[in-house]
Amino acid sequence: MEVWHGGALWAELEMHLAGEHNALNATAAAALAAGQGIGNETIRTALADFKSVKRRLEVRAQIGGVTIIEDFAHHPTAIRETLRALRTVYSEARLWAILEPRSNTLRRKVLQSDLVASLRLADNVLLAGVYQQQRILEEERLHPEEVVRALNEAGTEAELCADVETIVNRIAPQLKPGDVVAILSNGGFDGIYEKLPARLRERFPEGGTAQDKRQA
Repeated sequence: MEVWHGGALWAELEMHLAGEHNALNATAAAALAAGQGIGNETIRTALADFKSVKRRLEVRAQIGGVTIIEDFAHHPTAIRETLRALRTVYSEARLWAILEPRSNTLRRKVLQSDLVASLRLADNVLLAGVYQQQRILEEERLHPEEVVRALNEAGTEAELCADVETIVNRIAPQLKPGDVVAILSNGGFDGIYEKLPARLRERFPEGGTAQDKRQA
């Protein structure tokens, strides 16, 4: 990644995080560090060694050639940038998105059309019901069935699932080596991060990639 300042090349930076949003954040961090007198080499080393944080494009498991990724995506813009980043890294993969509308933003319909636009970046979408929807006024509540209908009409295969068991039962038999699954939620999502890998280990008991891999 080239960083220019005042019309001249200031530094060439390398990092292990995907996505334009991460590149912009890294550039801003580098500029701030330089402004505090930190040298270019120190900045380059710090970014190259940075491993990100948990729940941000975190690889939770690689089983039978299927990569399962967790991301703390809690609004349509975050979902869009996460899926865009995955499209860049796994350009040849079939990309699945499993979303739990759990945050205060996602549980409301005000950004429903933006959510549809973001999820269209995936090839297949499995949508859970709205988390604790009774706490949201009915007139303000996201309508997941409308999201699913809009996605299908736009050419993105989508399905509304009642619970995590239904999601796992739907997706596990369909996954193939090379697929990437992005699980999007800002909560525990009823243990799907463990339940889906467990089901895949049953399908691929002797797969060479059957061991979970977690990022530091």
